[in-house]
Amino acid sequence: MSDSIKHECGIAMVRLLKPLQFYKDKYGSAFYGLNKMYLLMEKQHNRGQDGAGLASIKFNVDPGTRYISRVRSNESQPIQDIFAQINGRLNELNETFPDKINDVEWQNNNAPYLGNLFLGHVRYGTFGKNSIESVHPFLRQSNWMHKSLLVAGNFNMTNSKRLFNDLVEIGQHPKEMTDTVTVMEKIGHFIDDEVAKLYVKIKEEKGVGKKEASPLIEKRINLKKILKKSAKNWDGGYAMAGLLGHGDAFVLRDPAGIRPAFYYKDDEVVVVASERPVIQTVFNVAIDDVHEIERGHALIIKRNGKVTIDKIKEELPQKSCSFERIYFSRGSDADIYTERKNLGKFVFPQILEKINNDIKNTVFSFIPNTAETSFYGMREAAEDFLNQQKAEIILKGQRSLSVEKVKEILSERPRIEKLAIKDAKLRTFIADDSSRDDLVAHLYDVTYGIVQPSDNLVIIDDSIVRGTTLKKSIIKILDRLNPKKIIIVSSAPQIRYPDCYGIDMAKLGDFIAFRATLELLKDTNQYHIVKEVYTNCKNQKHLQDTEIQNSVTAIYAPFTDTQISDKIATMLKTETINAEVEILYQTVENLHKACPNHLGDWYFTGDYPTPGGNRVVNDAFINFYEGSDARAY
Repeated sequence: MSDSIKHECGIAMVRLLKPLQFYKDKYGSAFYGLNKMYLLMEKQHNRGQDGAGLASIKFNVDPGTRYISRVRSNESQPIQDIFAQINGRLNELNETFPDKINDVEWQNNNAPYLGNLFLGHVRYGTFGKNSIESVHPFLRQSNWMHKSLLVAGNFNMTNSKRLFNDLVEIGQHPKEMTDTVTVMEKIGHFIDDEVAKLYVKIKEEKGVGKKEASPLIEKRINLKKILKKSAKNWDGGYAMAGLLGHGDAFVLRDPAGIRPAFYYKDDEVVVVASERPVIQTVFNVAIDDVHEIERGHALIIKRNGKVTIDKIKEELPQKSCSFERIYFSRGSDADIYTERKNLGKFVFPQILEKINNDIKNTVFSFIPNTAETSFYGMREAAEDFLNQQKAEIILKGQRSLSVEKVKEILSERPRIEKLAIKDAKLRTFIADDSSRDDLVAHLYDVTYGIVQPSDNLVIIDDSIVRGTTLKKSIIKILDRLNPKKIIIVSSAPQIRYPDCYGIDMAKLGDFIAFRATLELLKDTNQYHIVKEVYTNCKNQKHLQDTEIQNSVTAIYAPFTDTQISDKIATMLKTETINAEVEILYQTVENLHKACPNHLGDWYFTGDYPTPGGNRVVNDAFINFYEGSDARAY
């Protein structure tokens, strides 16, 4: 993607279902679970590089023995950093006690990070600063194992302020107003409440004290009930994972299915990750063995190893994030690969219109590296179009065509080239704006000697968000090839509205489609609509989220997609560009056709899947109008 969108977070969970000695005997190491966690996290490093954390829980250890281990990092390579720390601790232990290397029972009592239950997280921070305190998993610690709680997630809540105030109303004093803290404290409150009620009940039934009651509480604690109460007022997109100190675990998915979560289970292990192919690769299992956690449901793993899928919230219409398919998730997933190819294929008829069906004088390429799969789809569509033309010519000519002419017809191919090459090592370290712009212009190199002055260049990108890199770098270097026309194709529709469910797209003014529409309003003497939208947004501030309407759609209503795309093209073409520049976006209809099971499209359409989204988009517009740089959630 030419304009970087900061990635979402990724979660990983491993629950070993056998004693640790089993993994030592079968796989050669009692650290089997820890090794798998490293792979699960490393295979999801694409989802966030701001921080990483890992926690483990031991079973069957004596009081006074550390049973929870946690390590977090916000270094530049956080996954490598946390596992370097872990390996350092373990190597020290091996050097000090070399005779204990094969003693699993001793290791379980003395080695940190050896455990039966693991929770890992890779983070991009869309809320709060990138301090070590913001890195997951979060820990709510207690001397009672069943009250200790670890939480990590891929999520954003649209109503964090309300959730914070809910905690204040029940007498708590949360240390922060981040959504992670409020979510953890909410769950923790209902765990405390459940434990207190269970103790009273068990004491009446059994006549036992707190020591004897603890193991009975752990068996009876009802995570399904706790999660139902905790998530009652949550509004957002989330895949929320948690571990209780005694060994229960859960992963809860939002009722619209916005954020992804997949799991695999056999008689040795239960695994959860944000992406399906990660589990397939790490555990070498078939695609059909990995399942998606249903929206509004929680995967719950009890301390005794029992696994259930429980309904926690009423399901909303499924609005799984389409950006997962377009860009975020790795393309090694079989379905995602096909969907990305289709995105390139389905936009091709619009490309044909732009080049007047002139395949012969058109060079096709892509913005490296994530647009490559969509490019393959576009290439196949171009080949199909040419093959149809060839068949018509041959059938029309029948016997009048010579063998040489038929060979000439059959030899025609789409002109497929790799024109843009990203210089991954170039860093724009100079602070001066004019110097920085000159450096940005060199972030990509081009392949010379291929394009002719009569040629069109068709370059496909995943998505066009801000347009900054296109304007300052890509279009400039492509123009050096002296083409007749440069057509930048986005495999995604126009991004018009902020995201509030886990992608860092919070400010309307960042979007080139929004800025282009404002210019069109000025050009057509309709800028008064901006003030009207602002007034409508302000007038809804006092309403409940369920009553709020998205007022920002009125900004785009006077114009067609093509008008906005054409305006974007004029804004991205500078005076130094000689070639004609056109911008072409995927249609929303074709997006849905390509990704039929991932219809979350609010950033394109303004159709938010939860009530809180409408509040966020209106607040984002208010911030824009008032010149505030604040986030809307």
